[in-house]
Amino acid sequence: MSGHASGGLVRAHLDSNQQIGTGFLVDRRTRELQERQTLSPAATLAVGAGNREIPEEPDDVRTCFERDRDRIVHSTAFRRLAGKTQVVVHPTDHQRTRLTHALEVSQVATAIARGAGLNVTLAEAIALGHDCGHGPGGHASEEAFDAFIPEGFEHGPWGADVLLTGLNLCAETLDGIRNHSWARPAPSTPEGEVVSWADRIAYSAHDLEDAIHAAIVPETDLPAEVAEVCGRTRRDQLNTFVRAVVAGIVEHGEVGMPAVEASALAALRAFNYERIYVRPASLAQSRAVVEVLRALVDHYIGRPDLLPDPVPVGDEAATVRSAVAYVAGMTDRFAFEMAVNQLGWDRCRLPQGIDRGD
Repeated sequence: MSGHASGGLVRAHLDSNQQIGTGFLVDRRTRELQERQTLSPAATLAVGAGNREIPEEPDDVRTCFERDRDRIVHSTAFRRLAGKTQVVVHPTDHQRTRLTHALEVSQVATAIARGAGLNVTLAEAIALGHDCGHGPGGHASEEAFDAFIPEGFEHGPWGADVLLTGLNLCAETLDGIRNHSWARPAPSTPEGEVVSWADRIAYSAHDLEDAIHAAIVPETDLPAEVAEVCGRTRRDQLNTFVRAVVAGIVEHGEVGMPAVEASALAALRAFNYERIYVRPASLAQSRAVVEVLRALVDHYIGRPDLLPDPVPVGDEAATVRSAVAYVAGMTDRFAFEMAVNQLGWDRCRLPQGIDRGD
């Protein structure tokens, strides 16, 4: 179990014999040079340690955006996405979670960035981190926390400006996370704008696929205006929309999608809203999520001694934000268990699993 030693090197396999050659190192400086030589003039280039709030020394091996990606992947906030709702609470084994959504957004974003000659690693870092600010229970958590945050609770800014601040990420990465939602100001980099498209492309396709598999929506109900442009399967839809964004960048010199495909994507998203997101079962689930999350925040405002980090005595605003931050960081399971164990809720009051295809 300790490997196989020979000639000063320990190998994993007894018969390892892959000859790579010595003296070849692709370090940070080499990769930064490769970016300057091969990427689009509009691409965001990695430079040294990057533009960080707290200055750091550059890494010998990794570029600044590679370090950002690695920090996000190894963060607690990213791991917790595995236990947070994408569309339905208590998902089945094959329904998306917020984590699998982030991974699929990353695949779409890197495919577009690679085809357009943009910085793939920056796009990947933004995509992986874009939803870290989400609370438990999906987008209903934003409605729940809005009642406590004067400027409103948005998962993008919350992730960039509250949850991920301890990672000391590059300004370009944080900007893309903060502004990935279309209602926000445009990101300051083309890679950030790519992620904005990748997010919408990914969830429009995979949320429909989950709904079809759960027998919520028959595949044949997909409008012809969508199916004729991008097909009826997730595979065909992703292929169409990824190629469309790359083509739009190449033809127009800015991040966007040609009108025909953009219209099909908008129609697909509108169909999902009507048939998946705002149907009675989904709205009932959202109301239950809002109720439990607001009750938890109220509980911790009244009992700041239960918060994991100390709050200045008498600072009401700090107490409220700390309570929201604590509840927003919870997974679905942990939040619901706290409602039972600390609030004394009966489990029948909690959000119930729907769309399980049972």
